[in-house]
Amino acid sequence: MVIVAAVNETERAGAVVEEARTLADRFDDELHVVHVLTRSEFTDIEQEQVKQTGQPAGKQNVEELAADIATELAEQVTDEFTPVGLIGDPDERIVRYAREQDARYTVIGGRKRSPIGKAVFGSTAQSVLMSSDQSVLVVIDS
Repeated sequence: MVIVAAVNETERAGAVVEEARTLADRFDDELHVVHVLTRSEFTDIEQEQVKQTGQPAGKQNVEELAADIATELAEQVTDEFTPVGLIGDPDERIVRYAREQDARYTVIGGRKRSPIGKAVFGSTAQSVLMSSDQSVLVVIDS
């Protein structure tokens, strides 16, 4: 089985990877560190690439960029992990990837928000919690 650590470029990424590494060690599982670029970010990267080179970046290249971001974030904590780059809606892609990998746990970052804040702005962590078939651990910043 695997432990999936879903990270973004926030200060919580290190804590997410650290908790996921602890779980992976405890269960002797692989650690997959996942970073998802949104469709909007993908489009921005494509447009910039076309401006610079006249060629589209391509989905595979952008997924590799997302995996590179996952690597940068995880390397600060551990050297034993598989970086994964995905494109799409972060909550949907995280849940789907964890399901495809039959993950034992998905570890994600969260922040303290009021119920109204969650309702108005949404929450990737909340959406993953509600949609996942696997166990989810949310690392809350203090």
